[in-house]
Amino acid sequence: MMDTMTVTCPRCGSQTDERFYGPCTSCRTELRLKFEGEGRDVEVAEYVPKMNVTPNAVALKDD
Repeated sequence: MMDTMTVTCPRCGSQTDERFYGPCTSCRTELRLKFEGEGRDVEVAEYVPKMNVTPNAVALKDD
């Protein structure tokens, strides 16, 4: 198991033992429930490249 350190939760101010600095376990759980989102499919128009680029000289060279 990884080492833990005693930190003060920046959200609720309680002392807790955590692996990383940040919201405590109870605050993280509460935030996940509060800001729970649903995935959705987004349709995007097909990419059509612009044709304002001139061909390079090597491509136009005749043998």
